[in-house]
Amino acid sequence: MEKIRYFDHAATTATKEDVLKEMLPYFNIEYGNPSSMYSIGRKTRKAVEESRKRVALAIGVDLKEIYFTSCGSESDNLAIKGVAYANRNRGNHIITTKIEHPAVLHTCEHLEKEGFRVTYLNVDADGLISLEELQNAITSDTILISVMFANNEIGTIQPIGEIGSIAKKHNIYFHTDAVQAVGNVRINVEELNIDLLSMSAHKFYGPKGMGALYVKTGVNFEKIQDGGHQERNMRAGTENVAGIVGLGKAIELAYKNFDEYNEKLTSLRDYYISQVEEKIPNIKLNGHKTRRLPGNANISFIGVDGEALLLNLDLKGICASSGSACTSGSLDPSHVLVAIGLSSEIAQGSLRVTFGDENTKEDVEYLVQSLVEIVEKLRK
Repeated sequence: MEKIRYFDHAATTATKEDVLKEMLPYFNIEYGNPSSMYSIGRKTRKAVEESRKRVALAIGVDLKEIYFTSCGSESDNLAIKGVAYANRNRGNHIITTKIEHPAVLHTCEHLEKEGFRVTYLNVDADGLISLEELQNAITSDTILISVMFANNEIGTIQPIGEIGSIAKKHNIYFHTDAVQAVGNVRINVEELNIDLLSMSAHKFYGPKGMGALYVKTGVNFEKIQDGGHQERNMRAGTENVAGIVGLGKAIELAYKNFDEYNEKLTSLRDYYISQVEEKIPNIKLNGHKTRRLPGNANISFIGVDGEALLLNLDLKGICASSGSACTSGSLDPSHVLVAIGLSSEIAQGSLRVTFGDENTKEDVEYLVQSLVEIVEKLRK
């Protein structure tokens, strides 16, 4: 079988061997419930708190400000709904953007049905919000600003520090969906004035089904799930100890090897973009040219159908992602690409390539040569 070349690390990453090795004992050896009083329960509780410490250290916060969840989507829900419900007496207005992940957009849509008002900020052709538009959107009823750190489709990194400063000035809570940013960007929430931050382990070589939420001490938020008293009574349910251990180890490794890893990804990304620009006509790079995630390259191949492009790449053993949502059962183009001004036709011909640890320059050359052949065939 053709070697599989994986270029979809924004979708998920493989759990690293060192991460898996540290997780394994917590499935069948150290299996105690962390809420139990006896020794094997105390051992798993210790492992949970050690991982909490690792996460806190990675983003420069106190370990008591970290809450473990099942994924980035749950973290987004808990952050946005938790703040909205707890601060309803102060106001009912939330500000977000048109290019957020569905976990944020659908949560905001749900809150609108419950009487909250939501402003969806526009973005420019590079995917950046306007700080002036943000300022103008703020009212006396605004209780929360939620802007993703870096976009999952086009890789554009928002001016998070400036947004945080605006929120702080107006005494508004600031949440950021940092699912794509953690491990790819150095994050110090204190410096950036972030009040709540979502992350997901499987985006930085940890296990799927494991996330975390940072909530700054003093933020008024409430639980959205009833049950036991786990996670300081803010997130009910027996802890996924193996997953928590995996997240902690993965984030520790991500920032231990940060410079080397991101230099490699940036080099592969820039080489890929330059080769595609040189060898394939009628293309468009989507997202900011430089203010983007190190491993992200989203390119529209004009006159090409994204689904056909993906299927042909798959036949060559290449895994990537399309800007078109047709593979998820929808005929609508990506809401992100529409928001940056692309027509439906161009948006549906886009390809998101996201690089990772195992990719090489030779892999990129194989990808580019395959694209040259496939694009030429499809355009005919």
